[in-house]
Order: sequence, then structure tokens, then C-alpha cells
Amino acid sequence: MDDSANRALPSVDPLRLICPRRAIQGVSAVLLPYTDSGEIDWPSFAAHLQRTAEAGLIPAVNMDTGYGHLLTADERRAVLNATRSTLGNGAFFAGAWVIDTPGTPFQRDAYCRALEEILQAGGTPVVFQSYGLTGLPDNELIAAYEEFGRFSGRFVAFELGPVFAPFGKIYSLEVFEALLAIPQCVGAKHSSLSRVLEWQRLELRNRRRPDFRIYTGNDWGIDMVMYGSDYLLGLSTCAPDLFARRDRLWQQGDPAFYELNDRLQYLGWFVFRPPVPAYKHAAAMFLKIRGWLPCDATHPRSPTRPDSDRDILRVIAELLGC
Repeated sequence: MDDSANRALPSVDPLRLICPRRAIQGVSAVLLPYTDSGEIDWPSFAAHLQRTAEAGLIPAVNMDTGYGHLLTADERRAVLNATRSTLGNGAFFAGAWVIDTPGTPFQRDAYCRALEEILQAGGTPVVFQSYGLTGLPDNELIAAYEEFGRFSGRFVAFELGPVFAPFGKIYSLEVFEALLAIPQCVGAKHSSLSRVLEWQRLELRNRRRPDFRIYTGNDWGIDMVMYGSDYLLGLSTCAPDLFARRDRLWQQGDPAFYELNDRLQYLGWFVFRPPVPAYKHAAAMFLKIRGWLPCDATHPRSPTRPDSDRDILRVIAELLGC
């Protein structure tokens, strides 16, 4: 990770960033459920989409939580169609993927096709990184995002730490500042799992473009919303109702926010412990415990958690009042 610009920025005082009673925009990466036979459970997916939207969160599909990198192009299109059918005119985000391999050149046309499919379905694209995109020199990388903006009119960028995906990259603050200058880039998800890097971005955002949304992807630090981040989290798929309640408590200035946030963070630490990619299985287990899924199967190529996790997740569910 090139963090030379991060080191060059003066230290940030997090206390000055706290935003009491701020309205939080919550975006929840929706788990794509599977049956025991390895097929997508479409009825359960539709039900969880509806549940998420009714809680007051914006659903996000074809994200990592929805196995976007493991789905075929046809399956991602089917997810988009099912999302639009379920939500009607409701808002949603969707991952724009280009699946490539190390050393692959940047695939402009493939990105444009992915963006177009999301736009035609009425969603807001979240541009996932790829080997080809993150391998570009900074000036060409910025030019690529500028082109995404001209093509789509509106999109969300994504900084993804390598702990989540080998093609991920956390950009320098100089590149991040260039993203702020792209009017069609309305926000960026930041998934470094580093509070300091996110605080730096928030401070820069506040100075340069206050309307730009920084969506925390830090499932180990979900209280980043206190400092001005919004969120796009996989953890929230376990409890969209409780995340929405927590967000309302913060806006109301209710101290009950802190206890509920602590209990949700306890869930986050357990679900997102290493190996991190297995969190999808833990989320499926938790949703089954809540009675929201008939089984806790995952995508056949996704890593799994041990059976013993179920007993601990039941305790956490009781702690949360589920």
C-alpha cells in the first residue's frame, strides 16, 4: 500500500470530527442466500431485500457479501433483475465487477458494460477494483474514474484493502483528493479497517467537498458513523433492523446508541474474525438463527466457519434481543 501521502497529512484530531445528531445514511450489503443443493434461494433473497429496505437502509447487491466475484455475469444480471422486481422504484446500490487476473490490462469496455447493466436496472453503481484498474499509474487511474463518471453520471468508488481481496488497493490521499474532484463520484466506500486512514479522508472531505459521502467498510469499527462516515457494511445484513435503530438513536442524541453499537460490534468482531472471507457463512448462520433463512448454506466456492460458531451466534442473538 502506498501511504506516502497519508503520512504527509498532518495528524487528525478525531474529537473534532464527531458529528452529534447527524442523520446517517446506512447502506447494507445484502447476503445472497443459497439452498443446501447449492442453488440461489431467490425467495429468501427477495424477502431479505424487502426486509432491509423496510428497515430504512439502502440495499446493496452483487457486493462481496452477495458473492459478486463468484457469480457468473448471467447470475449478476439475474440478481439485478430480482432486485428491481422486489424493490419497485426503491433505491439500491450494486457492485460493478470486472473479473480479471494479475497482469491483465485495464478493461474499459468491460467496466462500461457492468455500469450500463446497473444503470438500466435503476441502481447506483459501486465500482469494484480489479487487477487492471489498480495496476494503472495514478494519472491513468484518475482518468479511468473520470471516464466512469462521464459514462454513468453517478457512481460510488471503492477502496478495498488486500485483506478482503488480492486485487484491492488503498489509494494515496492525493488520488483520493482527485476522486473528490469528480462531480459524478458521489461517494467512496473505504475498507482499509484503519480508523486513522478513514479519519484522514473524513478531514479531507470536510475541507474539500462536504457533500461527498464516505461509506465506512470497517466492520471492526462500526462507530465510525460518529465521526461523519456513512456506511456500506456486510455486517448490517445480519441485523438491518438493529442497525437502523442504532442510527435513529444517534440522530436523536439518545445514549442508548452506545450500548446497542457495542453489542453489534461484538457481533462484528466475531463474524469478521480471520479468515475474513468466511464472514458470509457466519452471516447466513445468524440469519437462520433469527428465522430469516431456511438454511445457512453459502456459495459452493465460499469459505465456511466451523459448526461450533452456531452456539456462540445464538448467545449473541440473545444479547441483541433477536
